[in-house]
Amino acid sequence: MPTITFAQATGESTEVIVEEGTSLMRAAVTNGIEGIVGECGGQAMCATCHVYVRPEFAAELPSVSDDEDEMLDCTTAERTDASRLGCQVKMSGSLASIVVDVPSDQV
Repeated sequence: MPTITFAQATGESTEVIVEEGTSLMRAAVTNGIEGIVGECGGQAMCATCHVYVRPEFAAELPSVSDDEDEMLDCTTAERTDASRLGCQVKMSGSLASIVVDVPSDQV
C-alpha cells in the first residue's frame, strides 16, 4: 500500500497509508491533516491543497497540467519549483511513497 508523509512547518509529520489511486489531497482530508483544505473537492480550482514535493520524489510525478499551473499561481504560500496541487498527485505503482511539506498558509 502506498505511503504519504505530510511534514508540517512545526517539524511534526504524519504518515498515512492509502489505496493506490488516492490523491494527496483526498488522503490529507480523510486523515485530518492540518493545513490541507481541499475546498474544491479535487477539481484543481482552488489551490487549498498546495504542497511542496520533496526533490527526491519529483521525477516520479506526472508533469504539471496547464490547469494546475494556473492554479499554482494562486497559492497563498509562495509558489516554488516544488509546488504541486495535492489533488493532482495520485499514488500509483510507480509512486509507492512520497514526502510532502505542507505550507504554513493555505487560505
